Amino acid sequence: MQRTSSIDTRQEIKLPSLAPKLSWMLALITLLILFLVLDVALGSVNIPFTEVVAILVGKGSDNIAWLKIVETIRVPKAFTAILAGAALAVSGLQMQTLFRNPLAGPSVLGISAGASLGVAVVMLSSGFVTTSFALRQLGIGGSWLIILASTLGSAFILLIIIGISLRINDNVVLLIVGLMIANLTIAMVSIWQYFSSPEQIQDYLLWTFGSLGGVTQQHLKVLSISVGVGVLITFISSKYLNLLLMGENYASSMGLNLKKIKILIILSTSLLAGAVTGFCGPIGFVGIAVPHLCRSLFNTSDHRVLIPSACLMGACIMLFCDIIAQIPGHQSTLPINSVTAIIGSPVVIWVIIQRKNLKGAF
Repeated sequence: MQRTSSIDTRQEIKLPSLAPKLSWMLALITLLILFLVLDVALGSVNIPFTEVVAILVGKGSDNIAWLKIVETIRVPKAFTAILAGAALAVSGLQMQTLFRNPLAGPSVLGISAGASLGVAVVMLSSGFVTTSFALRQLGIGGSWLIILASTLGSAFILLIIIGISLRINDNVVLLIVGLMIANLTIAMVSIWQYFSSPEQIQDYLLWTFGSLGGVTQQHLKVLSISVGVGVLITFISSKYLNLLLMGENYASSMGLNLKKIKILIILSTSLLAGAVTGFCGPIGFVGIAVPHLCRSLFNTSDHRVLIPSACLMGACIMLFCDIIAQIPGHQSTLPINSVTAIIGSPVVIWVIIQRKNLKGAF
């Protein structure tokens, strides 16, 4: 009888039309293409814009050096930015929905720190796989090893936080617990660094600065598969994420299996945040800020809209940050982790001031 009532209630729910959101989606897609071309065109080596466009559309170039730079360096870096931005934004969106907390995100709750711990286990441990050079020698196998280590590390921390959340109902307290776990994880890695050799520490420190340029074409294939699977799982779960926004009790009464959906969220979030952190280093701001920007722009909490918009918005922001980070016309490159924080923090503050009631979306 109760099950029949739940089914009837589900049938009564009418989701709003997505048609009014399409214009904003098209605007984001246009912005993404513009930033992609600019990111490939700008860099330390000055390449004419027409030559860059010709290479991108497959017409090639008479200048072999320009062709090599665009095809083997700039294009993989730009697509890495797109994948990293989309993955971090979607993982942050899932965390904010799961914990119903506007401040939740992969970096705040310690998930990125957990991924860092997984990478540290690989890069700082003794054995045949000890440095990034050795990992590159392993080729595709080394890529999957990094993905596996960072995903397991982030999943481990996420499971601890969810275990604690079963005992704590206060989201603010849970957030503080997440920050403490992140600090504990970072402290463990720091102690490990203290007892490691200078070569291992140097590799690991460079990785912690965050970089999109270290991802090779082989790495990009692995990263694309991981992010694609993670986003697909999230999109399949969109209607369940909508139900979670109404509270776990209400979601259960609607027939939602909370245990299964939480496992799905843990799996996809760990895969998305772990893959990006493993290859690009810890990157803050994007995971926590982009979901809020999307809610403000589209004025909705519907995950059928938020998931694709977070992918597009996260990709646009990462491309823009990468354009700034590479300092066009200069040989130096800024750490992407610092650029996202410098550009993103004022944006987040502006959104918070404008909306005033972020908790209203949860």
